[in-house]
Amino acid sequence: MISVNQQATKIVEQMVAQAEALGVGVSTLARGTRVIDAGVQARGGLQAGKYLAEACLGGLGEVNFLPLDFDDFWLPGVSVAVSQPAVGCMASQYAGWAIKREAFFAMGSGPARALSRVEELFDKLDYKDEADVAVIVLEGRTLPNDDVASYIAGKCDVSPAALSILIAPTACVAGSVQISARVVETGLHKMVELGFDIRQVTSGYGTCPLAPVAKDDLHAIGRTNDCVLYGGRVYYAVQAEDAEIESLIERLPSSSSRDYGTPFYELFKEYGDFYQIDPLLFSPAQALINNVASGKSYQAGQINTTILKTSLIEGKT
Repeated sequence: MISVNQQATKIVEQMVAQAEALGVGVSTLARGTRVIDAGVQARGGLQAGKYLAEACLGGLGEVNFLPLDFDDFWLPGVSVAVSQPAVGCMASQYAGWAIKREAFFAMGSGPARALSRVEELFDKLDYKDEADVAVIVLEGRTLPNDDVASYIAGKCDVSPAALSILIAPTACVAGSVQISARVVETGLHKMVELGFDIRQVTSGYGTCPLAPVAKDDLHAIGRTNDCVLYGGRVYYAVQAEDAEIESLIERLPSSSSRDYGTPFYELFKEYGDFYQIDPLLFSPAQALINNVASGKSYQAGQINTTILKTSLIEGKT
């Protein structure tokens, strides 16, 4: 099997070699863990975010930049092309590992998850990495220490010196890039929630606007979610029965959720608890599925330019 950790380690090496140009900080903890800072103390940037996202995908995806036009305004955006989406997106990129150690907390994503397999999600995936190196991407504002690194390495059954930790907070340029680059993964996770076997998805492609950096991480969470929910577009090539896709397609976009239509930051304030928000909201705005078995295509959802403009251009949330 392809090792997402070995492939991601090659990307990390490229980041280290270009650290100054990328604006990332590279340090080594006492027990040998390498930490790549793309936005906590370092300035990071667009290219740092691209590398961050591609490492998160375990080398199974390519991220590029493009302009996206929305009626009377435009935004920079990313395009994401993924091969083996079930592995690249769900076994690697998905942010499903909450790292908690005393006062430290960050959401963990990336290929190290395929070594630790601490999430129930892996019961639905035919993939386990067996690499002797590990790469994890953290979304947080506090740099990890040796205790955090040893905990992660222990769960992955690798030595701390074989672990690379990449980190960026939500409210930074690299953070915006790596979250928008999750647009294909977000749709796949929705498929899992709806009971669709994502092993039938053979390729994935998506575009998503980049959120302008917000004044703090909470507002940034609102903006980055709005980018996917109201501006994200995805395409999936699948091999399945047409009936399966017909029962899925209208439920796949974010517009099928009861909580659709409110900027995410406002929605979070209303509920006061992230986990009270309808989990079926977390999906792209528009989806196109091509059944390569039958040649038929199905499309649902739409871009919501009003909320995008309110959240990202006018900065009202």
